Amino acid sequence: MNFTARQIAEMIHGTIIGNPDVSFSGFSKIEDTQPKTISFIGSPQYVKFLSETKAEAIIITKRLVPDGQYNTTLIVVEDAHQAFVELIRMYDKLTKNDLAGISPNAFIDNTAEIGKDCYIGDTTVIMKNAVVGDNCKIYPQVFLGTNVTIGPGTTLMPGTKIYDNCHVGSNCLIHAGVVIGSDGFGFTQENGINVKVPQLGNVIIGSDVEIGANSTIDKSTLGSTVINDGVKLDNLVHIAHNVEIGANTVIAAQSVVAGSTKIGHNCLIGGQVGISDHLTIGNNVRIVSQSGIMHNIGDNETVMGSPAFNQKSYLRSYACFRNLPKRLNETDDASKNN
Repeated sequence: MNFTARQIAEMIHGTIIGNPDVSFSGFSKIEDTQPKTISFIGSPQYVKFLSETKAEAIIITKRLVPDGQYNTTLIVVEDAHQAFVELIRMYDKLTKNDLAGISPNAFIDNTAEIGKDCYIGDTTVIMKNAVVGDNCKIYPQVFLGTNVTIGPGTTLMPGTKIYDNCHVGSNCLIHAGVVIGSDGFGFTQENGINVKVPQLGNVIIGSDVEIGANSTIDKSTLGSTVINDGVKLDNLVHIAHNVEIGANTVIAAQSVVAGSTKIGHNCLIGGQVGISDHLTIGNNVRIVSQSGIMHNIGDNETVMGSPAFNQKSYLRSYACFRNLPKRLNETDDASKNN
């Protein structure tokens, strides 16, 4: 699909410097541009690539436009990065495969309710009393258990498994291999033997949530594990039973949240973070990658380390720790000289 600089400028409310009729059909990174593509410059360190670009057009932040001549067409905006993101979103909607219809190879129980304009792929299984909202896309090999509800506009990628009684809101994106509603890790010891505690709860996921591939969210013993609106989970994230994650919190890959911990809204949690059970993490908290959280954290804190504590204090402590061998050698030398 080809676009002209003029068309793009109209979409993102930009001003053109150069040829408005130049056309392109794809995107490329500013460091490695290719012919027939468009790229963007939103930061000063990338302006140097403008003189050697092969792209037909560059979206550029107004304050970064250099003086002189350019060998490409510029589309000037207030914020090039944001404009480029908006452009990619529009391009994605225009070009992605418009899947529709229900595969004859899908099994849908006759008590299930399927909304209008849904796509349901091969070998998908939808059990009793499940409800799928309008405009959902359910790719092949998805399993929806009894009483599961899926809100309008949600996409379930191949191999998603959602256990009985779980709820997913509207406009969510659940990637391949995600399991929602598997049993929480609940056991009790009886006569020295680990005996399973039945998990009777469920998982409730809000709207505009994205869950990365092969992530797992366990249901609770009683009550619900809750993922609130706007939460973004990366690949390979594990959320244990009875956890609650506040709105718009982001958790990076390979992180684990243990049972009954409550995380506030607008938190940023790095990769490979481990959060212990029955903790309370405040709002707007920042947790640096590979941290181990073993105590409650108040609002607006930034922590790192294992066990984690205030980032500034940690960095000062690390500077001391890093210099320990040198200090020990100095002490040994001083002792020998005495």
